[in-house]
Amino acid sequence: MTLLRQGSLWGLVLLAGLALAHGGHDHVPEGEAISLEPIDSTLWTHMILMGTAFGIIFPLGMVLGIVRSRWHVPVQIVGTIIAVLAYFLGHAHKGRQFGKNAHASFANWLMLLLIAQIVLGFYLKLHLEKAGQARIRWIFVLAHGVIGKIMPIVSWTQMLFGGIAALGFCQGDHMGQCLAHFIMGSAFIAYGICLTILLLVGQYWLRRTGRSQEFFDSLIIAAWGCVNTFTEHRWGGPWVHNDLQHTTMGIVWWCAGLLGMWLSRSRNGWPKRNLIPAIVIGLTGYAMSAHTQTLMISTMVHSIFGYTLMAAALTRIIEISFVLRDKDNVSMSGVDPNSFQYLTPFLLYASGFLFMGATEEQMQLLSQAGIMHVSYILILFSIAFILFLFVNILLHIYAVHAWPEGAPEEDELDGPKYASPNGGYMNGRTRARTADAQRISDAEAFELEGLMSDDDDEAGTSMRPKKTADEEMGAKEASRA
Repeated sequence: MTLLRQGSLWGLVLLAGLALAHGGHDHVPEGEAISLEPIDSTLWTHMILMGTAFGIIFPLGMVLGIVRSRWHVPVQIVGTIIAVLAYFLGHAHKGRQFGKNAHASFANWLMLLLIAQIVLGFYLKLHLEKAGQARIRWIFVLAHGVIGKIMPIVSWTQMLFGGIAALGFCQGDHMGQCLAHFIMGSAFIAYGICLTILLLVGQYWLRRTGRSQEFFDSLIIAAWGCVNTFTEHRWGGPWVHNDLQHTTMGIVWWCAGLLGMWLSRSRNGWPKRNLIPAIVIGLTGYAMSAHTQTLMISTMVHSIFGYTLMAAALTRIIEISFVLRDKDNVSMSGVDPNSFQYLTPFLLYASGFLFMGATEEQMQLLSQAGIMHVSYILILFSIAFILFLFVNILLHIYAVHAWPEGAPEEDELDGPKYASPNGGYMNGRTRARTADAQRISDAEAFELEGLMSDDDDEAGTSMRPKKTADEEMGAKEASRA
C-alpha cells in the first residue's frame, strides 16, 4: 500500500500545480497574443525538458512496456519526474508573457492524463486480487496500455501548441490556414510512421487481416476526403481560389479512395496491391506545388513540398510495381526490407514538416529575417531525418525483443501466403499454419500483465517477452509436426 500512497501523493502534487496555473496576462498588449519581452532561460528549460520527457522518454517507455521489459517502469518514472519539474518551470518563467492559448489549456488535460497513467501503473504493481479485483484487473491493464499508446499523439499535439503559443501565431484570420497546415502536415508524418511500422514489424498483422495495405490507405484517404470536401469552405460565404482548390482536392481524395478500396481485392477475394493511394499523393503534391503565394520564400517552400510529395508517390509506384512486383514485401517478417522501401516513408516525413513549416506567419517571419529558402528547407529535412531515425530505433527495440531469435521466412516453410475471406489459408499446411499462428500471437503480445508480475523481478536483466508453458509446448509440437 506504500506504493499506492506514493502514487496518490504524486497525484495531489500535480493537481495542486494545475490549480496554480499562472494567470494575469497584464503585460500582454491588447489585441496581441504575446508580450514584447524575449523568452527567458527558465522557459527555454521548460521547453527542452518537456520535449525530452514527452518526445523521447515516454515513447521509449511505451515500447519497453509493449515488449514487457523490466526497464519500462524505471524509464517512465524518470520521464514523470522530468515532466513534473518542467511543468512547474513553465509557470515560473519571467520575460515573455502569453495571452490565453490552447497550449496552456491543453497542458492541464495532458497532466491529468499523466496522473491517470501513474495511478494505473501503481495499482497494477500492487497485484491486488481480493474482493474480485483479480476479475477486473484486465480493465486496468487495458486502460494503462491504451493511455500509454495515445500519449505520443497528445504529446505531439501539445508540442505543436507550444511552438504556436511561443511565437503568438495562428490568431484571428490566420487560424484557418494554420490549422490546415499543421493538421495536414501531421497527417503526412503519421502516414509515414504507419508505413514504417508496416514495413518493419507489421507484416504479420497485415497478413492476418486478409487485406492489402492499399485497402487501409484508401479507406483513410476516402474518409479524409469527405472531411475536406465539407470543411475547407465557409458555406454561405463567397468562394475564393484556395477554398475551391482545397474542396476539389477533397473530392478527388474520396473518389480515389473508394476506387482504391475496390481494387484492393482480386476477383476471387484475395488481397491485391494497387497504385491508387500513390496516385492520390502525387496529385496532391502537384496541386500544392502550384499554390500561388505572396512571398517568394513561401512559393519556394510550397513548391519543394509538392515535389517531395510527388517523389513519395513515384517511389511508392516503383516499389509496388518493380521492387515488390505486387507482393506484400520482400521479407514477410520485415527483417530485411529492401533499401528502396525506406524512401517513401521518409519522403512523407519530410513533406509533413515542409507543410507544417509553410504557414503565412512563419514565411513572413523568415522573410523579415532574411533567411533563404534553401537553408530553411535543409533544416526541415534535418528534423525529418532525426524523427525517422528515432522511429526506426523504437521499432528496432520492439522487433529485437518481440522476436529475439528472428522469424523464419514463410516462403521457406511453403506456408500460406494470404488469409482467405472465410478464415482459411491458400496453399496452407498444418505445420506452417500452426507456426504462423504462434508467431502472430508473439507479435501481438501487447498485454501488460506480464510487465507487472513478480516473475519479472526474478528475471534479472532479461528483456525478452515471457511465454507460458503452454505456449512453449505448443511451439515445440508445431516444430515437430
